[in-house]
Amino acid sequence: MQFRDLQKQYETLKPDIDQAIQQVLTKTDFISGPQVTELEAALAAYTGAKHCVTCANGTDALTLALMVWNIGAGDAVFVPDFTFFASAEAPAYEGATPIFVDVEEDTFNISPASLEKAILRVKEEGKLNPKLIITVDLFGQPSDYQAIRRIAQKHGLLILEDGAQGFGGRIGEKKACSFGDISTTSFFPAKPLGCYGDGGAVFTENDQWAELLRSYRVHGKGADKYDNVRIGMNSRLDTLQAAILSVKLKALREYELENVNLAADRYRKGLENYGARIKPPMVKKGFYSSWAQYSVLLENEKRRDSLQSFLREKGIPTMIYYRKPMSAQRAFCGMDCVKVDLSVSQSLCKRVLSLPLSPYITVEEQDRVIDEIGTWIGQRGIEEMRQN
Repeated sequence: MQFRDLQKQYETLKPDIDQAIQQVLTKTDFISGPQVTELEAALAAYTGAKHCVTCANGTDALTLALMVWNIGAGDAVFVPDFTFFASAEAPAYEGATPIFVDVEEDTFNISPASLEKAILRVKEEGKLNPKLIITVDLFGQPSDYQAIRRIAQKHGLLILEDGAQGFGGRIGEKKACSFGDISTTSFFPAKPLGCYGDGGAVFTENDQWAELLRSYRVHGKGADKYDNVRIGMNSRLDTLQAAILSVKLKALREYELENVNLAADRYRKGLENYGARIKPPMVKKGFYSSWAQYSVLLENEKRRDSLQSFLREKGIPTMIYYRKPMSAQRAFCGMDCVKVDLSVSQSLCKRVLSLPLSPYITVEEQDRVIDEIGTWIGQRGIEEMRQN
C-alpha cells in the first residue's frame, strides 16, 4: 500500500503522459516551450483567475508574490503556526517578521479570531508594520476567506493564499487559488496536482502584478531576457513538467477530485464507529476539499505514536504533518514572532496522523486501514481495563 499512490496514477495515465513527454523530447523545447503557456491558460481558466504565472516551485511562488509587494524589513506577515515551513520561511527570507497565528482544530486552517488578536497586538506594540496575511489551505480545504477578507479589509492588509495543498478545493463554486489578492500553488509530486519534480504557479487578477511576476521569474527581464530592468530570480517551470501537468489537470478535473472525495467519505463513515478515540477531519458546510492529506486526531501524543507504530507493523504507511509548530522551529529563534496563544497548534502537533489516501486507493485498501485501526482500538481498550 502506498501513502499517496503516484505509481498507480502513472500506470493509469501512462499513454497520455508518455506521449506528452515524447512531444517535448522530439521538439526539444525544454525551456519555455509552448506547453508552458498552454498550461498557464488552462490553470487560469480552471481556477477562474485572470492571470497564471508558472515558476520553479511553490516556495518561489510565495517569494515572487512578496517581491511584487515589496515585503521586507519592518513588515509583519501573519502566518498560521500549523503549516509547512515555506509559508513562514518565504517572508522571513525577505527580511519581514512572520507573526504566528493559531488555527482551528476542526479544519486545521488559520483561526480568524486568533488572526485579529495578533493584528491588534502588533498594532498596539507599534514596532512592525502589519502588511500581509498568508493563508494556507491545509490538507485540501480552503480557509475561511469570508471572515479573513473582512479582517484584512478592516486593517488594510493584503491576502496571499498559499494553496499548495488546496488546489482543486473550493467554497461554493469559487475555487482555491482565486481567494487571495495573489494566490500560489505548488506542483510537488504529492500535491493534489503534482508534476514529476518541482513546479509552482502564481495567480492574480491584477495586470500590473502579473507583469511584475513574469519579469521577476526570469532575472527581472524587460522586453526580453537580455534586457534586465530589475533584480529578479531564475524560476521557470520546465516544459516537460508543464506537459505532464496538462495531462494530470485533465484527470484531476474529470475524475480524481470526485474519487478522492468518495474515498474520504468512506474513511469518515468507517472511523465514526470508533467514537472519541479517533477524530476524522471536518469539512465546513459549503466547502469542498481536494484532500491533499486525510489527517485524523488522536487523544494524545502517546496514542498517536502507538497507532502509527501499530500500522507500520501491519505494512500501512502513515505520516505526521506536522510534528513541530512554526513557533518552535529553531530557525525563528530570536525573532519576535509570537503575540498570541498558540495552544491549538501545539496540541495538533502531538495528536495528528495522516492516513493513506489518493484518488486511486481501493475500497479493499481502505477497509484494511479502518479494520486495523479498530483492532488497535480494541487492544488499547483491553490494556486499559487491565490497568484499572
